[in-house]
Amino acid sequence: MGLKYQNILVAIDGSTEADRAFKKGIEIAKRNDATLVLVHVIDTRSFALIEAYDTVIGDRAEKLAKDMLEKYLKQAEDAGITKVQYEIDYGSPKIRIPRDLAKKHSADLILCGATGLNVVERFFIGSVSEHITRYATCDVLIVRTDKDSE
Repeated sequence: MGLKYQNILVAIDGSTEADRAFKKGIEIAKRNDATLVLVHVIDTRSFALIEAYDTVIGDRAEKLAKDMLEKYLKQAEDAGITKVQYEIDYGSPKIRIPRDLAKKHSADLILCGATGLNVVERFFIGSVSEHITRYATCDVLIVRTDKDSE
């Protein structure tokens, strides 16, 4: 197999599956000497109504995302990844990740969890991972929770 990944994008949302995707991303990045890009998309649709009552919700969401991504960045560096960065974006994760962020970072592989934190959206309009798989122009690895190890 001659395929070598250079830019690996990992979607991070705080779920167990995203954590497993991150760990797999580290191993793939090591094997390929690739750049690891950790992304979190703050889904602005989910707090649009709340923001009318609480004007600091966007700031809170960004602080939580930054703290989470800083933790993952440190873990990647501790694991020996030298080319690692993160980005926080706003909008719909299912649109921003495959169409915008993957292009921006020239991703040739996207890793994401099979199920994220937004159960209601998954029930009504499909999962983020399903949309990433459908619309990404690069390889996609969907990571599931290992039920045997829990």
